[in-house]
Amino acid sequence: FATHSLLRALPPVNTILLQPRIRPLSLALRAIAVSAVAGFPSTVRWSRPLTMAAPSPSRRIIRTDDPCIVTMQKMMRGTDGILSLAQGIVHWKPPATATNAAAQALQEGDTNSYCADDGLVAFRDALKQKLREENGMTKSDVMVTSGSNQAYMNLAISLLDEGDGAVLFAPYYFNHAMALQMTSAEIVIGKVDQALLPDLEWLEQRLKATSGPKIKMVTLVNPGNPSGVMLPPALLAKAQQLCDQAGAWLVCDNAYEYFSYEPDGAPPHTCLEAPNVVNLFSFSKSFGMMGWRIGYIAYPEGPLGGELFKVQDTVPICPPVISQKAALGAMESGRAWVKEQVAGLSESKKLIRGVLEETLGKENILGGSGAIYLMAKLPATSHDDVAVVEYLAKQHKVCVIPGAACGFPGYIRVCYSNLKPDVCEEAARRLRQGLTSLPAT
Repeated sequence: FATHSLLRALPPVNTILLQPRIRPLSLALRAIAVSAVAGFPSTVRWSRPLTMAAPSPSRRIIRTDDPCIVTMQKMMRGTDGILSLAQGIVHWKPPATATNAAAQALQEGDTNSYCADDGLVAFRDALKQKLREENGMTKSDVMVTSGSNQAYMNLAISLLDEGDGAVLFAPYYFNHAMALQMTSAEIVIGKVDQALLPDLEWLEQRLKATSGPKIKMVTLVNPGNPSGVMLPPALLAKAQQLCDQAGAWLVCDNAYEYFSYEPDGAPPHTCLEAPNVVNLFSFSKSFGMMGWRIGYIAYPEGPLGGELFKVQDTVPICPPVISQKAALGAMESGRAWVKEQVAGLSESKKLIRGVLEETLGKENILGGSGAIYLMAKLPATSHDDVAVVEYLAKQHKVCVIPGAACGFPGYIRVCYSNLKPDVCEEAARRLRQGLTSLPAT
C-alpha cells in the first residue's frame, strides 16, 4: 500500500528501463526508493514484454490418452438439443435419506473440517457391515475415496512400478487405462471370448510367460464397463487363483454391483476376498450421487493399508465430509431402494437394445447382463467408430461412445440409464434414424 501511494504521489519526471528477466519487481522498488531519496521522482516501464515459452508437460502425461468423456461433452456443447446415450450416469436423484443427511450436515461444525484420511469412522463401520452382509467379505479394511476412479488411482500408484505389467481386458474402462498410463505401467491387453468374458486360458499363459513385462496387476470390472457383462463366480475364483500363483494382484471394480438383472436370467453379482484381491465400490451410479464423489476400497488387512494412506494423504487428504454424511444417509435407503430404480430401467434397456438389433443385427449386440451398457458392432462399411459417433452427434443429435476409446474399435458403447424413459424414447428414435442411414467411413 505504501509503495502504491508513493507511485501515485510522484510525478512522471524520470523513466527507469528494466529488463524483465532480472528480478523486475525488486529492482523497480529499489530504483523508486533511491530516486525518491535523491529527489528525482521516477516512473517505471518495461523495456519489452515477457516472451518466455512455458516448459513442456511430462512425457508420461502427454502419452496418456485424452479423456473421451470430455471430448463427448465438448461435442455436445456445440450442438443444441443433443441427447446423450454416452456418459455412464443414471437419471435418478439420491434418495431423500441422503439429501436430508446432507442438509443436516450443513449445520454440523465437523462438516467443515478434515476427517480421518480413510473416512468418517461411522461411515466406515457402516461400509464394513454392508460388506459382511451383502458381499460376504469379513477380512477387508476400508478406505473411503473421492469416487471409485480415485480409488483405482490410489491402487495404481501403490501397487505398480514403472514397467510393471498390468492386464486390462478389452473392451476396457478408459479411465483405468489412463490411470495405468500415468503410472508408466506397461498395459497388456487381454483377450475375451465372443460374449466379452475374459479369456482365462490366455491369462494363465500370459502370467506364466517369461518374455514381456511381468504381470503385477490384473483388473476385472464386474459387471463390465463398457461390456455390460456380469462375471460368473467361477470365473472370478479362477482368476484369483491364477493371479495368486503368479504373485499378482487382482483388482475387482464393482461400481455397478447393484445393476444385475436376475429376472432376465442373468447371474447375480458376487465378490470374492483373498490376500491378493482388492475390491472397489462406488455410490455414484447406484444412489444417483455422481457429483458427490464417493467410492471406497476394500483391501486385505496388512501392509497395503499403510501404502494407500501415503497416496490418500497426498491427493485428497480425506474424502469430502458432507459427501460421506450424505452417503451414510443413502445407506439407510439401501440396496432395496437402488434395486427399485434399476428395475425401472427395463423398458429403456429393451427399447435401446431393440433399436440396435433392428439396425445392426441381433448377433452384433453384446452385453446387457449387468451394468448399464450395450456394445454394438458397426457394419464393415462404417467401421470407423469415431467418425460414426461424430456423425450421430452432428447429424442426428444423439451421442454415444466410440469403441476405440475402450480399446475396441469398430464398436460403439450405448448407455440406457442416463435419460428418463420419455426422453429415452426420443433418443432411441434419433439413434434408429442415424444408424439406418450410416455413411461409409
